[in-house]
Amino acid sequence: MPLEVLAGFENWAESTGRALYPHQKEAAEHIILEDRHLIAPTPTGSGKSLIGVAAILWALARGEVAYYTAPLKALVSEKFFDLVDLFGAQNVGMVTGDGSVNADAPIICATAEILANQALRWGEALDVGTVVMDEFHYYGEAERGWAWQAPLLTLPKTRFVLMSATLGDMSFLERDLERRTGREVAVLTSAKRPVPLEMAYRVEPVEKLLVELSHQDKLPAYLVHSSQRAAVEEAQRIASLNLDFGVTDSAREQLANELKTVKFTSAFGRALKPLLAKGIGIHHAGMLPRYRRLVERLAGAGLLKVISGTDTLGVGINVPIRTVIMTSLVKFDGNKERHLNAREFHQIAGRAGRAGFDTIGYVFALAPEWEVENALALARAKDPKKAKKKKAPEGRTTWSEGTFNRLVDSEPGALAPHWQINHAMVLNTLQRPGDQEANLRSLADDNHNVMRFGEEARGRFETTLAEILESLTVSGVISGAEQTGTATTLHSSEGTELSGTVPTFAKQEDATPNTLDEILAAGPFQLTAELPEGFALNQTLAPFALDYLGSFSSEQTAPPAGSDPSGFTEVLDIISVVEAVLDDPNGILRAQERSEKDRVFAELKAAGVDFDERKAALEKVTYPRPLEKELNAAFEIYTEANPWAKGFRLEPKSIVREMVETGATFTSYIARLGAPYTEGLLLRYLSDAWRALSQIVPEELRSVRFVEVMDWLSDTIRKIDSSLLDEWRFLEDPGLRFEETDSTSADELERAFGERPDGSFDWEANPAAAENALLKALMPWLEALGGDEFELLARMEKDQRALANATPAVTDPSGYASLRHPSPSPQATQQHPSPLATLIPEVEESGWDKQLGAYWDAHDFMDTGADGRNKRNFRLLTDPDEADFPRGYANPATPVGSDPSGSVANATTPPRLRSSAMPSLLEHCRDLGSGSQHEVLQAERSDPPDNTDAKNLWLGELTLVDGEDDLDFALFIAVDPTVTLKPETEHSTETGAPSGLAPTPAWVPLGLFER
Repeated sequence: MPLEVLAGFENWAESTGRALYPHQKEAAEHIILEDRHLIAPTPTGSGKSLIGVAAILWALARGEVAYYTAPLKALVSEKFFDLVDLFGAQNVGMVTGDGSVNADAPIICATAEILANQALRWGEALDVGTVVMDEFHYYGEAERGWAWQAPLLTLPKTRFVLMSATLGDMSFLERDLERRTGREVAVLTSAKRPVPLEMAYRVEPVEKLLVELSHQDKLPAYLVHSSQRAAVEEAQRIASLNLDFGVTDSAREQLANELKTVKFTSAFGRALKPLLAKGIGIHHAGMLPRYRRLVERLAGAGLLKVISGTDTLGVGINVPIRTVIMTSLVKFDGNKERHLNAREFHQIAGRAGRAGFDTIGYVFALAPEWEVENALALARAKDPKKAKKKKAPEGRTTWSEGTFNRLVDSEPGALAPHWQINHAMVLNTLQRPGDQEANLRSLADDNHNVMRFGEEARGRFETTLAEILESLTVSGVISGAEQTGTATTLHSSEGTELSGTVPTFAKQEDATPNTLDEILAAGPFQLTAELPEGFALNQTLAPFALDYLGSFSSEQTAPPAGSDPSGFTEVLDIISVVEAVLDDPNGILRAQERSEKDRVFAELKAAGVDFDERKAALEKVTYPRPLEKELNAAFEIYTEANPWAKGFRLEPKSIVREMVETGATFTSYIARLGAPYTEGLLLRYLSDAWRALSQIVPEELRSVRFVEVMDWLSDTIRKIDSSLLDEWRFLEDPGLRFEETDSTSADELERAFGERPDGSFDWEANPAAAENALLKALMPWLEALGGDEFELLARMEKDQRALANATPAVTDPSGYASLRHPSPSPQATQQHPSPLATLIPEVEESGWDKQLGAYWDAHDFMDTGADGRNKRNFRLLTDPDEADFPRGYANPATPVGSDPSGSVANATTPPRLRSSAMPSLLEHCRDLGSGSQHEVLQAERSDPPDNTDAKNLWLGELTLVDGEDDLDFALFIAVDPTVTLKPETEHSTETGAPSGLAPTPAWVPLGLFER
């Protein structure tokens, strides 16, 4: 049979018009005829994909399952479709962290981590005959290299094909693989690059080089930059020069037609579209998938002449690039700037010149900017000796032609192993068939790091494994066969007690850590905890998140007066707990901090705060970190019982929560942060957050509001990039790729959480957004109060009352359901103004004067700066009772409509609004959205409408910071949550200016009162 399979493979390759290269035939013979493992250090463009096909074909012929693994989901998806075309859709499946398609197929395309976890779970019992590991140089990655190592350690019956253009010395892996499996290993040494490379160092501006390359027919070119921002800015700069890159009229027409198939709705998309029309592309990981794939498709069709990006295009995506231009030989590795190493350099350079497209590939490295400027100055100078020369920037890593020559001549070094042990690996290994203790010990003792670095590595891994097993036992996730418990009390540094029962081997206070032998003696272990399906133990601190969430109450008790009866605050806190264990999306966090600093600086400047104070205030500003103190305190206690966690730290942050709280859509959030280069990063983070929330949060905490937030988050992810949905449709039915679709139809409209189809808000579904919006709306009022501007306050009050009275409401009894059902029934939508302005008496100029007078009699300072504007000073009560309103305001002895500035002018206490308007409102407006417009506006109406749901008025309270910590005065407002004041609402007022309000619930001021 082997000869027949090999002959069939050769005949098929020849029938495609591309007969096998000699090294491809040699590789196929090693796999099929000799049944060996294969290490294939194949240069880029030399056809390593066909070597993988040969291995998969041999597995199918033997009735085995074959896996193809890659580091990136994009590569896995690309290979899936390639193999579907070769072997048929019924024979090919795909599994990634996002889901699976046809997972029982004999050919599986998967990310490396998927196979690694399956290998740890099942070991040699896993049904896999052949594994093709593409881009195997990822074995040397510090964070992810374990996933390329795990299958080699745990699948002794499997045939491996390890492929990459930059493997380096593989002699160690060759010996170890043969020792573990008993199968010989062939190393392919005959592979030659089919398209040779020409490399050169150039000291000239990039635009001059591009024009030269255009004239020499050496385009398309890929410009490699060290950052996404640099890639975008350089593409825009080059486009502005209107250089002639030889884009034909026919190509322009094709580009125009292709651009019609994609919606360029985001800020980055609108910047990208005109560049693509000129044949200039951008490519980096921060782009939305639909834009990145469009660039790849246009490049594949030969329609782009220049692509400016990072090295993302240099990782396995098959597009024809004739020339690679490296704008820098330095990269930032997360800690410092350093020169590219030989593997990184050759991995990028190897993308130049693709077989079937080019006969020669070209690689250029540009000199640093200062060196180019010196060369230009020297060329312009009449006397070269007098030419002014710039020096390399101090404190920065630079490069030279010598750096370039060294990289050209260097070969990639041997791949260094990066084994690690985490909770997911331990839990998978615990469940593996066979000797549990031996399997667990192998995690620490039998890996490439121990073999390469000796006993020090072994000791470190044994300690880590012991700590993880101990923490899983203490937290109740696993239990030992003979486990007993003992009462113990742990303490934080602040003296907080954590009492409970822990296993006898668990670390007690001041005790010596248990050894691995002592812990394994309590085995065998079994899973005992009821974890959510698919529990996200891939998040290292997910066990802490689950433990902390256990303190949340799920009991439905009557909420205290003035609290959040919907439990929405708890939902937001649940989100914050899970966000704290997710990896930081640093680009988003930097943008958050920058945006917050800009906001604070502008507000302080508007408030008249001097520059030095503003600068000092900014030093305290960072990105939002909700529950930081509470989480860190709990984590300190947790680490006492779980010493393994001391090597990690929580990262509190607010991205999902902030989007919910501020009523932001994906697009408006990116715009507010001023971070168009982070669209892809935000989309990936939201996807990770949705998945972690789905996996970590226990069922008993999944309230109606929580489910609604999850529905909104999922809906946002789907709507922001329909190409993700298209890909999964194609994965489920690959034939759809060849059907014409109407891609010009309008995208579904994004909505913020709680936003209705007409643009109004269901504020009762999202009271946090209401609180944030109202706080922002009250800042001009705070400035007017601080400036004792009672005349201005009176004019602002008239404007606000007019807005509330003029704005129609949309009442949606289904609440958030309108997000899921875009067309609410006519019966569910009724239009009317808010009755607030009719039912709440006006304070008027004299009232503001007297109320401010009372404040200034008690205090000589009102903080309108950073402390005064802090959100802790504002609270929104969604279910207030009369006790929450200002004292005296609800006195029924005073008739409706009496002077609010009133009869206490000579009293020793500050003026208080004496009116029965509030109990009238509480009594008569239980459903502000019901009844006819005429009925709702009748303030005298004594009976509430029949057959309506009770909906209460809300109360807002902005406490004034007086500098003495008295905090005894506040600005109170009445809020109608059934009415939305929209941004586009304009109302002619006495000041003659439009309102310009951001979306808020309708509200009017009650006045300034003593608390």
